[in-house]
Amino acid sequence: MKPSIVLRGMTWRHARGRAPMEATARRFRELEPAIEVHWDVRSLKAFEDYPIERLAAEYDLVVLDHPCIGHAARAGALLPLDEHIPPTFLADQARHSTGASHRSYEHEGRLWALATDAAAPVAFWREDLLARHGAAAPRTWADLIGLARRGHVEVPSVPINSLMNFFSFALLAGGRLFAEPDRLVEREAGLVALDLLRELLSLCPPGCWERDPIASHELVASAGNDVLCYCPFAYGYSNYARDGFAAHRLVFGPPPIHEGREFSTVLGGAGLAISARTRHAAEASRYAQFVASPEIQRTLYTHSGGQPGHRTAWLDAENNRLTHGYFERLLPVLDRAWLRPRHDGYLRFQEDGAHVVQGALRGTLPAGEALARLDELHRTTFQPRPAS
Repeated sequence: MKPSIVLRGMTWRHARGRAPMEATARRFRELEPAIEVHWDVRSLKAFEDYPIERLAAEYDLVVLDHPCIGHAARAGALLPLDEHIPPTFLADQARHSTGASHRSYEHEGRLWALATDAAAPVAFWREDLLARHGAAAPRTWADLIGLARRGHVEVPSVPINSLMNFFSFALLAGGRLFAEPDRLVEREAGLVALDLLRELLSLCPPGCWERDPIASHELVASAGNDVLCYCPFAYGYSNYARDGFAAHRLVFGPPPIHEGREFSTVLGGAGLAISARTRHAAEASRYAQFVASPEIQRTLYTHSGGQPGHRTAWLDAENNRLTHGYFERLLPVLDRAWLRPRHDGYLRFQEDGAHVVQGALRGTLPAGEALARLDELHRTTFQPRPAS
């Protein structure tokens, strides 16, 4: 049967981003033959940075990162899903959120996307290489620095990931991020964060500055790598915990502790949103509910290579067998992950601030000057907003 309605969607270029959307689109077409959903892909960088209003002008469905929600709402780019999806469905989504994933798509009393994917920076390693080098996965900061001094540690440190790690380390140092309109974080906490990160990254391979989390997973899991055993901070991809996905399977766990304290890393993941310009809001809403539904999240979505947002999928025995315990082991990391701001203006802070932090970590910008620049960026991009 030729479809009478074609919905176009955009996600990011990786098996985790594309495969579950294509699998759900095929099954949805079998259930509703009149509706076809076609998915395009963009790079991870574009996923994080590309203007949402431009995507919403071209696509009916958009997989997006939650920090853009405030800007998208201000621009009128997305449909408020609380007007198009039954309250009982949304209540289940909220009740079974993985960490703050569901809440991350709320802004000013409205819901702008469904939390179909959940992630945060975690640790991963190659057990075979650790054994070959007579080492074990670090449990403490001292263990980590010791392994890094031997040349076995990788940390993806492109600008955006440098900023996310800075946030985590500032929180570890007792900082309060975005708590005041004229200061990003207390100066002492910021300096401690930069010092700790500089120490670690000075011991990592120079190529880390050009790698994002996908590239780091690929490198450590590759057949040609026999040196880099361990990564303490990278947005986790459960694909690499599965047999046969890469040359070598990776093992995942929480980051090492620092002086007895666990890191709160920065919530990531992805949400499924509907363009305000779609001509097929009812059909797009039905598909979005299909993708986010507990049963599909737990089965088809995860089994197709997805990293679900629904909590029941993270607790499912078969999903944990498939990923050698990835989900149950990392759920506590997701539950304590820090939620980034979503106000209109935050995205500009993130884009510019990421380069400031990377410059400080690479030694091209003094730490004090970097913190002053971050404060100024925060002042110029902050917008007072009600709690959401």
